[in-house]
Amino acid sequence: MATLADALKRLDEKHTPVHITPPARMMVDAMASALGGVQGFLLGQLNNPAMTQIILNLLGARGRTFYPLFHNTASPTILHGSSKINVIPGEVSVELDGRLLPGNKPEDMMRELNEILGKDVQLDLVQFEAGPSEPDMGMFDTLAGILRESDPEGVPIPLLLSGVTDGRFFSTLGIQTYGFLPMTLPEDFNFASVIHAANERIPAAAVEFGTDAIYKALGRFK
Repeated sequence: MATLADALKRLDEKHTPVHITPPARMMVDAMASALGGVQGFLLGQLNNPAMTQIILNLLGARGRTFYPLFHNTASPTILHGSSKINVIPGEVSVELDGRLLPGNKPEDMMRELNEILGKDVQLDLVQFEAGPSEPDMGMFDTLAGILRESDPEGVPIPLLLSGVTDGRFFSTLGIQTYGFLPMTLPEDFNFASVIHAANERIPAAAVEFGTDAIYKALGRFK
């Protein structure tokens, strides 16, 4: 048990290597260009592998949002040990929820985790679902145009999310999906804190805005 505890402590404290994937690069370049000035320059350094972790640290709490866009991550979610309180287990194990960056493979993550966890921990791959390594941006200009019509002050950018998407199932069939779910949110609305929370919600005006934009997108799809 102590060996597993030490391994999990290392997993919590150490970083897997930085990877600059095409989707993340497009996103950062677009955001840096929109910001401009010193802020834009510093944000653009996220695409510099030698500076990525430094910039993430400088971003503080916001850096935690960007962190999984540049690292393969694994979170311990289920522990297995003894079935009784008075029985010392002969073996303990933990199930990790791993999230691979686009273009990376399970063996890449296994190698990176082995370097952190050490030789006393054995890793086994239980389940893997592949996604597209590079996105097809063929509809981006159309979707961006709709957003500019609906919100002239908005700046459309390609976005890489750290969460999982059901679009991975379509990608096995060669179908590109677009996470087009536009919303206009008040500046004081902490969207990240309500995602999958007990009181998950968005303002009614955001639903109306998104519905109108999606309707336009469907009407222009060819």
